[in-house]
Amino acid sequence: MSTTTVVEPITVSQDNVRMRLDGKDPKFGDFRDDLARDGFAVVKGAVPQERALKYASDMHSWLEGFNLGYDRNDPSTVHKDRLPLINEKGMCMHYGVPHEKFVWDVRSEPGVVEAFEKVYNDKDLIVSFDAINFGFPNRTDLPPNKPWPHQDQDPEKPDFRCLQGLVNLLPNGPNDGGLIVCRGAHLLSDEFHRDPEIQAEARIPAWTPEWYGYTEKGMKWLANRGCEWVKVCAEPGDLLLWDSRTPHYNLSPTGNTPRFCIYTCYMPVADASQEDLVRKKEAYENWLGTTHWPNAKHTGSNVAKRDGVECPYNRSKPVNEPVLGERAFRLTGIPYIKT
Repeated sequence: MSTTTVVEPITVSQDNVRMRLDGKDPKFGDFRDDLARDGFAVVKGAVPQERALKYASDMHSWLEGFNLGYDRNDPSTVHKDRLPLINEKGMCMHYGVPHEKFVWDVRSEPGVVEAFEKVYNDKDLIVSFDAINFGFPNRTDLPPNKPWPHQDQDPEKPDFRCLQGLVNLLPNGPNDGGLIVCRGAHLLSDEFHRDPEIQAEARIPAWTPEWYGYTEKGMKWLANRGCEWVKVCAEPGDLLLWDSRTPHYNLSPTGNTPRFCIYTCYMPVADASQEDLVRKKEAYENWLGTTHWPNAKHTGSNVAKRDGVECPYNRSKPVNEPVLGERAFRLTGIPYIKT
């Protein structure tokens, strides 16, 4: 691991502003206008398509490397007994995969990082050590992926706090699964959570306050205010962004094309505490994943369990360790720890 050092903040032109996503943002003339209005946006070609397809191939190779019988060219081998632990929503978060070289290469892509720099008007960012998604079509070996509309933000903290993202790596059309969002609902989040009828309703249980699930009553509330659910389509290399207050979930593919993506979420290091950064450093040095919150509020484990039993194919580190340049290493948060 690299030696801990202290770095000075990078100055940014004051011609830009940090987005507020409160309905009062200025016009930017780019994807930020969509993000401000709709609560989500697609940044086209954030990763060159050739590299995006190579990253998708790396994901196939990672699965094949378990030597359990998975073959990218044989759909019949898509089965839980021939794959590492992947849940019904396509999420894979153990085995050191958040720190595989191909995952860090995607996080380090200039077009991805720069999009977050524009939103925050800040180059001093840290990145989440998030899961990756292998969404295979028409799986019958897992429970069905039922709709789970939610927002990834504590309702008691109503302002814009977190911008979520994912890099799409395969063609992703209407039948190819993926992100579905409730357009414009981010601007109604505070009103929604202050509504007495919504407050009186029992919340769906959650393991963290930074998750809120929408009940049938909540979904009707959104519909009555004209909020439309939109399945976001994308090409390989497109970056999908959404305000954490925007109701969303994911769909499983129903066509013939898998949905492969890598979650990428960044926030200004100024929004993290020194304790957060120390915890993040420990996660990085132990090859552990986190949630989408880059401040590593919640740190995961590399111990995957199948039916309550530890997976015999667990790994404590990535197969191909990342080689981080200076810019990527800053994203770990480690250089910002004060000693």
